[in-house]
Amino acid sequence: MEEANREKPADLIGADLVGPAEVGVGPWQGPLPDDPRLDPDLLATGDRRNVVDQYRYWRLEAIVADLDSRRHSFHVAIENWQHDLNIGSVVRTANAFLAQEVHIVGNRKWNRRGAMVTDRYQHVRHHPRLEDLATYAAEKGLPVIGIDNLPGAVPLETYDLPEECVLLFGQEGPGLTDEAHAICTDVLSIAQFGSTRSINASAAAAIAMHAWIRHHTFGQKP
Repeated sequence: MEEANREKPADLIGADLVGPAEVGVGPWQGPLPDDPRLDPDLLATGDRRNVVDQYRYWRLEAIVADLDSRRHSFHVAIENWQHDLNIGSVVRTANAFLAQEVHIVGNRKWNRRGAMVTDRYQHVRHHPRLEDLATYAAEKGLPVIGIDNLPGAVPLETYDLPEECVLLFGQEGPGLTDEAHAICTDVLSIAQFGSTRSINASAAAAIAMHAWIRHHTFGQKP
């Protein structure tokens, strides 16, 4: 045992004997607050959900209503013809950046594990075909901006992203289909400098969403 401990930093000795720290808060201590946003069951048993501290003990509906009052004006769409496992991560990131909606085009089924329950707080809309997404975007006056490293794509780093738009991503591997490319106002590429020809679809989505946040929330022009 002593030999094994010599191979570990002092602050990690015994760490494998301790479980992960609990997330969130336990039962409410003291007089119960008179706030209709709070959930009596969570007050009684504790709140271990994956939410920021601001929303501890809040009812699900109250959290969604508060998020709806300040959502950003960009949408995210992703093709799902082959049951793309990245969609859960895209939904989770869209929730983190407070996207207006996530649109899933194609297969209605998707792996929710990667969303880490954030799909309860993030609006997700399904479109059977790309034509349906195009119709929705046209009715809302939203340009569809594709993200893919295709020939002729405009660098995301120098592009003036519209305040209201749909950021469209292809699925892992094939990228944007020809049909998706056809409904895009512009297609943007993400600068890469290594040997791989493309980056993970959920990583590309996170980069593009953060580019919108920098531009429209912090006023950092490209």
